[in-house]
Amino acid sequence: MQPKVELAKIRDFGEIISDTFLFVRQNIKPLLKYFFTFCGIFIAGGLVSAALFQLKWTGTMNSIRGGSFNTNEYRPSPFSFFGPEYFLLIIFGMLSFIALTVTFLSYIALYKEKDKQVPTTEEMWGYIKYYFLRVLGSSLLLYLLLFIATLLCGIPGIYLSPIFALIFPIMVMENASFGYAFNRSFFLIKDNWWMTFGSLVVIWIIFYVAIMVVSIPTSIINMVSLIAVPQKGGGALSVPAAIIGAVLQQLCQVFAVLPVTALALCYFNLTESKDGTSLMDKINKLGTNTPNTDLPAEEY
Repeated sequence: MQPKVELAKIRDFGEIISDTFLFVRQNIKPLLKYFFTFCGIFIAGGLVSAALFQLKWTGTMNSIRGGSFNTNEYRPSPFSFFGPEYFLLIIFGMLSFIALTVTFLSYIALYKEKDKQVPTTEEMWGYIKYYFLRVLGSSLLLYLLLFIATLLCGIPGIYLSPIFALIFPIMVMENASFGYAFNRSFFLIKDNWWMTFGSLVVIWIIFYVAIMVVSIPTSIINMVSLIAVPQKGGGALSVPAAIIGAVLQQLCQVFAVLPVTALALCYFNLTESKDGTSLMDKINKLGTNTPNTDLPAEEY
């Protein structure tokens, strides 16, 4: 049996990737439990919103393809699909992503604090209710800054992405304010930008590939429906397949445990490189550990 992952240590690029998968594999059951416990309400809202949006989109497209609309007169606007369902989908998507980020980071922080022991539900809830609004507010501000930076030829946005991403583990692991975490993220990533950026890019690619693999069956069903069902203007998009696809995409958010874990390992790698906190803790504990024996206390 492999030993449990040591979180606070210096890692190279390959170790960050491999230890990400190892940590998730060793903790998959409690991670899934807490994902559905604390993110379930947002996932459920996203499921309903996604299903309603897919019903509207599929119904409109099938009506156009089936000739219910005169395409010479009807020109759907790009904004014709933007109804309440779409905006609810965006809102629940953002809330669920913030919730799972806080959930997974809280788990990692408590896992380290408890010396590789699984935290309890009460401990997790204490962390999540404390950090959720702080991370939510910080996210809105960072998204705005990233949007502005991306408009400046895109390069500033790319450069700032891994730096801004580090703000969240700093806030949770160090119980830091946004201002402190903002400045510390620049300090930590100095001279380590490329490795941090490369590690996160690889993990995000794996994340999106996993979602695409899960979505393949519903895509095939839609392609078969378009080809095999003879109607005026061609086949019709499968409504059940569209809804199932939307549901699967929402559930696939659980794969975000990979980039969040990789981000946490990047944080620990950078803090160990800059501060050596784990080494200092071990030095401070020298001579303080009392041997654990089953012998009775001496009596005089």
